[in-house]
Amino acid sequence: MPTAYDFDAVSIDGQPVALAQYRGRVLLIVNTASACGFTPQFGGLEALYQRYRERGLTVLGFPCNQFGHQDPGSNEAIGAFCQRHYGVSFPMMGKIQVNGAGAHPLYGWLTAEAPGILGSKAIKWNFTKFLVGRDGRVIRRYAPRDAPDKLAGDIEAALNM
Repeated sequence: MPTAYDFDAVSIDGQPVALAQYRGRVLLIVNTASACGFTPQFGGLEALYQRYRERGLTVLGFPCNQFGHQDPGSNEAIGAFCQRHYGVSFPMMGKIQVNGAGAHPLYGWLTAEAPGILGSKAIKWNFTKFLVGRDGRVIRRYAPRDAPDKLAGDIEAALNM
């Protein structure tokens, strides 16, 4: 059975990233966008990262332009925006697709492991979040409206497992 650690990505600056480097850490994986009503969640995600990273949390942001074309910029522009406006220091990956034939394999796996409402595997919008335990298995899927600070209890529990 695959785990999150079996996938690879590309960082926002174009470098290969083996998710295996995060083995043993709790992951919060989020598809992001720079021009969305939920974009201010970057601040909350950064706060979670700062609060829990020393205990083993890594937030991974995956920009996506599939919803309302709300992240049309280049990876460089997206990275600069996140840093300038929200002080993002957690790892940001290069822009990907999360739905359809071109979906990143990680997202194919995440959505199969934790379907949405009524069993839907599709990501419905920006800032859908997946909490992954230290074992690399999905613990829970969160809707875009779920504010990052509301995830703290589940993150604490995952860190204590």
